[in-house]
Formats: sequence, C-alpha cells, structure tokens
Amino acid sequence: MSDDYSAFKIFNLPPKYFAMFAVVVLLAAMLGVLPAGMAGCFAFMIVCGAILQEIGDHLPIVKTFLGGGPVVIIFGMGFLRYKNFFGIFDFFSGLIGNPDFTAILMKNIETFFKPDGEFLDFYIAALISGSILGMNRKLLIKAAARYFPAIFGAIAVSFALTALAGHFMGFGVIKSILLIALPIMGGGMGAGAVPLSKIFESSGAMTAEEAISIMNPAVAIGNAISIVLAGILAKILVGKFLNGRGSLVKAGANDDPAEFEISPEMQAKRDKITVANLGIGLLSATTFFSWGFIAAGIWDKLVPAVDIHAYAWMIISVALCKVFNILPEFIEVSCYQWSQFVIRNLTAMLMVGIGLCYLSLDVVINSLSLTYLLLCFLSCIGAFIGAALVGAFVGFYPLEAGITAGLCMSNMGGTGDVAVLSAAHRMELMPFAQISSRLGGAIILMIGSLLLSTLGSLL
Repeated sequence: MSDDYSAFKIFNLPPKYFAMFAVVVLLAAMLGVLPAGMAGCFAFMIVCGAILQEIGDHLPIVKTFLGGGPVVIIFGMGFLRYKNFFGIFDFFSGLIGNPDFTAILMKNIETFFKPDGEFLDFYIAALISGSILGMNRKLLIKAAARYFPAIFGAIAVSFALTALAGHFMGFGVIKSILLIALPIMGGGMGAGAVPLSKIFESSGAMTAEEAISIMNPAVAIGNAISIVLAGILAKILVGKFLNGRGSLVKAGANDDPAEFEISPEMQAKRDKITVANLGIGLLSATTFFSWGFIAAGIWDKLVPAVDIHAYAWMIISVALCKVFNILPEFIEVSCYQWSQFVIRNLTAMLMVGIGLCYLSLDVVINSLSLTYLLLCFLSCIGAFIGAALVGAFVGFYPLEAGITAGLCMSNMGGTGDVAVLSAAHRMELMPFAQISSRLGGAIILMIGSLLLSTLGSLL
C-alpha cells in the first residue's frame, strides 16, 4: 500500500502504521502491562476511538442518520463495558500473574476522566477559549442577545409537550414535569440531577435518594435521545433556510454576510500553526479555566443562594475579552489553533471515556417502558422545537438553534455537549452549547426551586 498521506488514513496514519501501533497497545492491554496513568489511557483510548470512529463513519445507516463515528464510539464502548467484553484481557493477563487487569484499566480511565482527573475539563477549556476567540467579533455580539430567548423557548415547549403527554398517558402532569422534563433539561447529573435532588428534599416532596433514583434514568435516556436526534436532524433538515451548516446567526436583510465571516487574511494566520502558538493556546485555555473558578468562588461568597458554574464564568470572561478586543490577535490565533489540535486529535478518545465512564446502559435498559421513553423523547424533541422556533424568530438558523439551545439543554451537561455536537458535526458551536448547559442549567435549578415550592406537595 502506498504511504501517500492523501490516501485513506486512520488517526492521520496510513492503515499499516496505525495497525502496528494498535497491535502493540492492545497486546500490552491483553498482557496486563499497559502503563498506568495518562500514558496508558491515551494510547488505549486513542486506538479504541480511532477504530470505532472508522466503523461508524462507514456504516451506511449509522453514518447517514445517527451521527456516524461519535455515536458508535460512545454506545459501542458503553455496550462493551456493559457486556464485560474487556474481561477477555483478564484471561491473557492472568497467564503472567495479573488476573484483575480489566478492573485496574477501567479504574485508571475513570480516574483520568472523573474527579479528580477531569480530562473533560481540559478538553472543554480548549474548545471554549478557541471557539469564542476564533469567532467573528460582530457575529458574537449579534448572537449573544438573542440566545437566551431560544433557551426559554426550549424549556417552555419541552415542559408543555411532556405535561400534555403525561396527562393523556396517565403518568400525571406534575410528575411528568418534575420527574422527567425538569431533570432532562437540568444540565446532566452533577450540575443538574444531583442539586435538583437536594431541592426535592428541602421542599419535602421526597428524599434526595428517592429523587435521584427516579431522575437518573430520565437524564441518561434524555442524553441518549439528544445525541441520536442531533445526528438525525442534521441530516434531515438540509434546506438553506433551516440549516446554517454550522453557523448559528443568519445575516439580516441589511447585513453584509462577509462581515460575519473570517477574512482570508485571518484564515491564513490560523493555518500557519507553530509549536509556540500551541503552547500559548494551552496556557491561555487553562488560565481562562482557572479564572472561571476564581470568579465562581467570589460569586458564591457574595450570592450563595444562586450557584453559577465556573464554566459559565469562563464563557462570560472569554466572550468579554473577544467583544472588547482585550487580547492581542496572536493570542486569539493561538487559542484557536490549540482548540483545533484538541478537536482533531482527542475527540474520538474523549468519546471512549464518555462511553465507558458516563453512559449507564443498565440504567437505560431497566427504565425502558413505552410511556417513560415517549415522555423522555417528547422532552428532548420539545426542547429542539422550542429553541428552533424562537431561534428562527430572532434570526438564528433553526437547526443550529435547536441543537445548541435545545438538545444541549436536554443532554447530559458537558459530556453530552461534546457528544451532541460531534453527532451533528458542529463542534464549532461549543460556546453556545456550554451556555445552554451551564447558564441554562442554572436557570433550570431556579425554575425547579419555584416549581417544587408550589407543586412539590402534589407529587
């Protein structure tokens, strides 16, 4: 086979070279000698992600309607762990005296992804800084004021459809809103269902343990439905008035579309990637992320009753830097280049971690009833419809508005944002997705407090 880099490649490599690397990594895993920590995790997850990415991107129905590689990676890895497929490693590693290697490997990956590992934070920090600083400044200013109405549209239609169906299916209006729509729209588990369970307990409706056990399946199923919907709708809604091809804001009648595009001169600077720029981008992204926690801590001291996540403060801070031209151009370019490096090289790996650490197939399967599934589906599709309709009214492309202000509200927070945007092939919309998950999630917590204080006794 030719080594021509224009030919078919896996993880940017000709297949024969990728195969050699993959054999070494998988052999090390099977023998139980794969390095612990970041080095082993990177190698194992990149190999698994690259293989499943290729499978998903070439399966006819999956690549066309279900989002292709990202969906296959997430659900494929979740299925393999659910079926204990990786237990086969224990057989081979046991031959050299390490029979419990699978448990060790999974623990290493969980440590890498979950607190205190938080590789997800590292990834999203790169995306937020690079995506916002890489946006056209005029586009960012024009989009920001219109985005929150789209979020409220998503919440309103999601709640309305779920309540209406719950009434006619005998599940109950109040239960449908509080136990299904509310947690699905709440920004995932850590920032959504968990604090909501505390609100349930403080209202006297039920204990936190009871609430979390009921809401957990809804959050997991809503996340899965949102990912699949993103992939399907991105393929179905192809009209030029519906689909912005990754652009959120439509140019108005009096607008020059060129004003909202990246100039050829700027694109040329972005394409000239240097090692120094990548280092600047890395430092800038992690510094912005650290500042988010400083701002969150100050806010928590001043206004302890209203929790605003560090991601939200990071988004606000980066956006202000962009709007007011606080940073020099070379730092903005560096942040963009760093985010592109992370997206192109680490996204498939991240999907592996989401599938292994965050997707609970047993929870999804145990909750499968027609009524429950339909209510979860209506919560998600309602979020999309509400955001798309309001988005169209305020000058957004309906598809991009529905995905970011809708499905990124009904997914599972940061992990769901990455999965939904990957399935829709719109990773450049991550800043808006994070607004939905973080600030939108905070709005849901406030709505939940209000609803439970007035309706909690009716559960």
